[in-house]
Amino acid sequence: MSFVEVRNLRLGYREEGSGAPIVFLHGVGSDKALWDKQLKYFSEKRRAVALDYPGYGESEHAPHDLQRPEIVEYLCDALDALGIERAHFVGLSMGGVILLEMWRQQPSRLSSMVLADTFAMHPDARSIVERAHHALATMTMREFAELRVPLVLRSDTSDALRREVIENMARIDPQSYKWAAEAVWTPDYRADLAGIDIPALIIVGEHDKLTPLSLSEELLAGIESAKLKIIPDAGHISNIDNPAAFNRIVEDFIDALEAADSVPGAARENAGN
Repeated sequence: MSFVEVRNLRLGYREEGSGAPIVFLHGVGSDKALWDKQLKYFSEKRRAVALDYPGYGESEHAPHDLQRPEIVEYLCDALDALGIERAHFVGLSMGGVILLEMWRQQPSRLSSMVLADTFAMHPDARSIVERAHHALATMTMREFAELRVPLVLRSDTSDALRREVIENMARIDPQSYKWAAEAVWTPDYRADLAGIDIPALIIVGEHDKLTPLSLSEELLAGIESAKLKIIPDAGHISNIDNPAAFNRIVEDFIDALEAADSVPGAARENAGN
C-alpha cells in the first residue's frame, strides 16, 4: 500500500517504473486496481501511476460529498506531492470526465489526454443517477455490482473477470458511489472541447453500452487535435476487456508524440495516425 497525504487526507496510489510519467484515472465503479494490467505494461518504459479518488480504494473519505472541481484539486495536490508537474493522462469513464475538468482548471498539467469510454455530456445523465441512487437504497453494493456487470463488460467475458469486477465494485462505499455518480454523469463540457489544444486520443469499446460510439464521436467533432480508436471485443471497461489492444493503441499514441517532440508542430499532426 502506498499513500500520499493531501489536505489531511490520505489518498491511495500505486506506481511502477521510472521515466516520463503516465497517470491513470479510474471510473465510478472501480478504483486504481482497474489499471493493474496497464501499470505493468507501461512501467517497462515509463513511470506509471494510478490514483484512488477520495473515498475509493485505499483512500480515506473526504469530510463531505465532492464535486468535480474538488476531486481535481485533490488529485492535483497528490500529483504535486508525488513530484509530477506534467504527464500524459489516461481517464476511463469518470476518469475521462475528470480529465476534462482538469483541463478546465489546470491545463498545463496535461501533455496529452486519452479519453476512454467517456463523454462531454451524457443525454441520459439524470435517469442514470436516479436509477443508481434508487438501487443503492434498496440493495447492497455487491448486489448493485452484480446488476451492473452486464452493462460494463462484453457479453462473453470470462467468469473470473466478472468476479474480479464485482469484487472491486462491491468494496466501494455506497455514499462515495452516490456523490461520484452525481459528479460523473451530470456535467456538460461540450463548450470546452474547442479549447483543447493538446494531443487527444479518444477510445471506445466496440460493445460499450453505457457510453456508446456516438458520445465518442461528439468528443472527436469537438476537439480539433483528437483521433478516435475503437477497441474490438470490448465493452465499457475496454482496458480490461481487451487490454492488449488498449495498451497498444495508447502506447502507439504516446510513442508518436514523443518521437515527434523534436519536430515543431509535428506532435498534433502525427499522434494517433
